Amino acid sequence: MLLEGKKLLITGVLMDTSIAFHVAKLAQEQGAEVVLTSFGRTMKITSTIAKRLPTTPPVVELDVTAAEHLDTLAERLGEHVDHLDGVLHSIGFAPQGAFNFLEGTFDDVATAMHASAFSLKSLAVAALPLMTPGSSVVGLTFDAKFAWPVYDWMGVAKAAFESTNRYLARDLGPKGVRCNLVAAGPIRTTAAKSIPGFQTFEDSWGQRAPLGWDVNDAVPAAKACAALLSDWFPATTGEIVHVDGGVHAMGF
Repeated sequence: MLLEGKKLLITGVLMDTSIAFHVAKLAQEQGAEVVLTSFGRTMKITSTIAKRLPTTPPVVELDVTAAEHLDTLAERLGEHVDHLDGVLHSIGFAPQGAFNFLEGTFDDVATAMHASAFSLKSLAVAALPLMTPGSSVVGLTFDAKFAWPVYDWMGVAKAAFESTNRYLARDLGPKGVRCNLVAAGPIRTTAAKSIPGFQTFEDSWGQRAPLGWDVNDAVPAAKACAALLSDWFPATTGEIVHVDGGVHAMGF
């Protein structure tokens, strides 16, 4: 199996419609042992959703903006796994003010940057003590080459996220750790619902995608994540794999 014997840390499982949930499901089906993260009020939600996986995994508390959670992550994970072969970063947050580019405040932007971009570095460094050569960090992005409608400062945060991935690839490569991103098309998830006007993407994406696009199907993006977490991309790092039906390659 693709992930036989792998031990993976997966963040961002909030609903069974999410990409992260499907990554966890595929990983277990492909032979991996999975640990989930959540924090605060969402711990109960994640623990409930975790029961819908083939095997109910442990859920470790992690707020990627909290130093005390990050500093103790490796130690707390050690209660469940003796090492990590891969980490999925599926985390993003921005205040509502960040979705108005001209009126967004620096506090709005700083919050978005911390939770949605800097957290990739924070998570990778926190997990690094358990990672060995051949390990993989995979993050989820929304193609940041363009100024999208309604995305605004979250789009800027995603651009920083993608740049962070390249620098992580540079600095973790000598340790044998790969760092890559999957740029997924719009999926009808909890995160998407929090973005005002996100239906703009949902309505038009399938018309522009050469392969078509189903906003209710997170499996294609999850499969790409699973592949990058596997040993099948041993010399690929700093890359962005687009799983968007081909929209990224099309003009108007």
